[in-house]
Amino acid sequence: MAQEQTMKPETAAKKLGILLAAAPETFQGAPISRTAFDELRTEPPTWLEDLRRDGPHPRPVVAQKLGVSISGLTRAGIEEPLTTAAIKSLLEEKPEWLVRERATQAAVHAENARVKQERAAKAASRAAD
Repeated sequence: MAQEQTMKPETAAKKLGILLAAAPETFQGAPISRTAFDELRTEPPTWLEDLRRDGPHPRPVVAQKLGVSISGLTRAGIEEPLTTAAIKSLLEEKPEWLVRERATQAAVHAENARVKQERAAKAASRAAD
């Protein structure tokens, strides 16, 4: 019989969008089987729901919730994980760095959309030839 695949706690935490250091020690201390991971995703325990709702959140989640890039967080000097309350506070206060980074992120998204549309148009014209 084949051995079930497992993943490191760091990998599972990243895939679940949680901060590993904030997870229970039972989660942090041992590899997680695919079956156990699928259970966590489909029927999250209370601790996982609480972490996802209240944080502290890992940098990619903080960046996504603030509408900025991870690099933007670094430029702003935000290195530590933030809670949902801290994120909401920043969104309400709208510090200058957040306004600037959100504008930068919006410009990047707009440029990426323009390039994608341009490539699609070129591909369509090549296909028509």
